[in-house]
Amino acid sequence: MAQQRRMGGQPMFILSEDSQRTQGRDAQSSNIMAGKAVAESVRTTLGPRGMDKMLVDSGGDVVITNDGATILNKMDIEHPAAQMIVEVADSQEEEVGDGTTTAAVIAGNLLGEAEDLIEQDVHATTIVEGYHEAAEIALDAIAEAINEADVDDEILSQVAESSMTGKGTGGLTAKSLAETVVEAIHHVETDDGVARDNVTVHTQIGASSNATELVPGIVVDEEPAHEAMPAEVEDASLAILDVELGVRTGDVDAEYAIDSIDQLNAAIDAEEGELQGYAETIVDSGADVVFTTDDVDDRVATALANEGVLVFENLGDSDARQVASATGARRVGALEDLEDEDFGSADRIHTETYGDDDLAFVEGGAAAETVTVFVRGGTEHVVDELERAIEDALDVVATALESGEVVPGAGATEIAIADKIRQEAAGIEGRKQLAVTSFADAIDVVPRTLAANTGQDPIDALVDLRAANESEGRAGLITSGDEVTIDDPFEHGVVDPADVKREAIESATEAATMIVRIDDVIAAE
Repeated sequence: MAQQRRMGGQPMFILSEDSQRTQGRDAQSSNIMAGKAVAESVRTTLGPRGMDKMLVDSGGDVVITNDGATILNKMDIEHPAAQMIVEVADSQEEEVGDGTTTAAVIAGNLLGEAEDLIEQDVHATTIVEGYHEAAEIALDAIAEAINEADVDDEILSQVAESSMTGKGTGGLTAKSLAETVVEAIHHVETDDGVARDNVTVHTQIGASSNATELVPGIVVDEEPAHEAMPAEVEDASLAILDVELGVRTGDVDAEYAIDSIDQLNAAIDAEEGELQGYAETIVDSGADVVFTTDDVDDRVATALANEGVLVFENLGDSDARQVASATGARRVGALEDLEDEDFGSADRIHTETYGDDDLAFVEGGAAAETVTVFVRGGTEHVVDELERAIEDALDVVATALESGEVVPGAGATEIAIADKIRQEAAGIEGRKQLAVTSFADAIDVVPRTLAANTGQDPIDALVDLRAANESEGRAGLITSGDEVTIDDPFEHGVVDPADVKREAIESATEAATMIVRIDDVIAAE
């Protein structure tokens, strides 16, 4: 409805008639309800026994996943407050690569607890102050939970395996993939840290996930320009061209009159000579392999095949950049400009056929800072989910290696956080204590959800976890086969980077407090 004020006895319209305005408790309730609904949509995917979601878009494309960030981004969410929860997952994914579901679920439960406090007439500002104080206590608890042992390859493998468990992997597959992930991260480790961007993931349908391997180089989805070209070149000298290896044509349409056979033969000879010149220039340059972003005439390809030169045509710009980065080659815009310093090198370049797909493997380049995790799986949905799982595992292993800080998983860290917050809350005066205690209750959602997703009673599991944490100092919900026990997660290799927990607490708190502070929503058409 149009908002108006009286001035001099006359109404003054401030908002248009098409605007809608929601104020006070109604605005807070609407925003909190939307945030809780989004968080609830991914809650059942949490943990090793989490369930998957099937997302079908308007075009009929199907995505099956339990990755929180993927689910939230694929959902058609319009409510602005709900979008803030999606941003929590995006932030978590961007910063540390994993823990997106945890962050979203915590944010949703912080909103739920805030709603109860608001109904008790606790002011939103008091809730925000209490939540921020509780978040500081939570960060201290995470610091206290960090494992004192050095982060070695065994712990890194456990970090990777913990990240991937429940994401389309399990058992021996997760262990094997975890070792591949750790090897990939070590390959791009430098004195300045981990060059995570130098690890790429390439998926290929066919075979089982156990056939996944690490390629010391890059994989491009290309086939040779001619079937007679060699399938493998070792100790390759290669060039990257932004050149069309075909007959030059003008930018303006033109017609040529030919009056005799001699003129026709001369035109054909000139064309053949031009094409032969391209092939001779490449052969004389010493190039064994040529990548070009443009077309290669069949006659040039045939001539180069006869000389044993391997050529790939119509490369995408991103693939050309990857090849250049991996081999040290420089892209050249004109064939006559090709110089010795423009060439790159690789230990081995070979092509492989997988069903209807041809792939080129560029291995051991002179500037080989890039490695590729070549992921195999039986179906498109399987390899897509494996790709997401491996990308997350690469991120968390890189994070753990750089920080050297890991904490127990399986809900143990969240139990410790909630316990410390409740202890500290006793020393906080006023209504802010209620907000701090409610923060601890919201953190309990993680172990409660883990218990529910394994078929346990969440209340009983939470009581047992608290008791074990007080008596033994560290306890989580351990899933092994069909058995669920309460034990030290470090003893079972359930490990998370400390930065994943920190980011989840910080991003969830920021989103929840921002939503709680909103008491007026103005929507214009």
